[in-house]
Amino acid sequence: MSTRVENISKEIIEWAILRNGNSLDDFYAQNPIVERWANGEKLPTVKQLENFTHKVHVPFGYMFLQAPPNEEIPLPFFRTGSKKPTRKVSLNVFHTIQIVMDRQSWLTEYLEELDFPKLDFVGKFTINDDYKVIVNDIRNVLQLDPDWAGKLNSWEQALDFLTYRIEEAGIIVTFNGVVGNNTKRVVDVKECRGFVLVDDRAPFLFINSADAKAAQMFTLIHELAHIWLGESAGFDMEKMLPADDPVEILCDKIAAELLVPEVYFRKKWETTNDFKYLSRIFKVSPIVVGRRALDLGLISRQHFFSFYNNYIAEIKLKKERQGSGGDFYATAKKRVSARFAAFVNNAVRDNKLLYRDAYRLTNMKGDTYNKFITEYLY
Repeated sequence: MSTRVENISKEIIEWAILRNGNSLDDFYAQNPIVERWANGEKLPTVKQLENFTHKVHVPFGYMFLQAPPNEEIPLPFFRTGSKKPTRKVSLNVFHTIQIVMDRQSWLTEYLEELDFPKLDFVGKFTINDDYKVIVNDIRNVLQLDPDWAGKLNSWEQALDFLTYRIEEAGIIVTFNGVVGNNTKRVVDVKECRGFVLVDDRAPFLFINSADAKAAQMFTLIHELAHIWLGESAGFDMEKMLPADDPVEILCDKIAAELLVPEVYFRKKWETTNDFKYLSRIFKVSPIVVGRRALDLGLISRQHFFSFYNNYIAEIKLKKERQGSGGDFYATAKKRVSARFAAFVNNAVRDNKLLYRDAYRLTNMKGDTYNKFITEYLY
């Protein structure tokens, strides 16, 4: 006879349902037995309760709490147009942050054990410093020549190049648009374009790969600026505009100046106002060019928003025509970060990390993990 679970409160059941982003009416309509549990008409078996917790992504033990836990993220999350950050996010964003924090916690301890030095550029500047001074320091650390972009063929190559240089400097960069490898749990771009977890040994940048590649480069450098200011944060950056916060505004200035230096941009603007042509000159996306023109007062907000909306629509249409798919292992390399995966592999080889923990940290296991390490990592 199956063991039935008592003392499961209606408050916890309904909190778990709402926490997962479901409406109570819809969930109960599809799962009437759960409504009977909530109303005290029937008791769930252990197996039924386990299935319920898997469906709503709640730890099994949470079902026995007397009241819902206070789940707040450990960093401010900025919204465009809002003056105050929030520490409440959707479950998918919450779990994504937990995954990255878990990786950072392990890597920080591992690097300390190996006596890796602290990164001296983390928190090197404050809100009171000149953004151009910060830009110059970032260029020095990343070893970027003033004309670095001119040596590349496209802004897509520039994004890969910048990611490589950032990781070489000791920063972990991950690109992912879902929770772990679960393609059914999408990280909504409208809520989260990215976030940064600052640490003086192992800072992590997360870029939402569900976002248009055209916008990812600006997000990447915006997050990078946060590391130089020593401020962890998450952001939606609606239409690539910052929240009404001094740190966010400064990070935007840094990103814009590093990608599209004002003095050179103004000279080119005198010759042409074509965003797509200028994007080929500066090796950034046309969206970044438009945003730079807006910042410098060369176009109106209406002009920028009109271009932004049309360009994003073009990208979405092109993506739909191309269809989904792709190489799982190439995607995994960006989701995990080649640099991070290399540290995990080294720790396993040196018997400092169990395979089961390596599987957890990389969201891969068994033959999939082994194939990734041996054929795709290096």
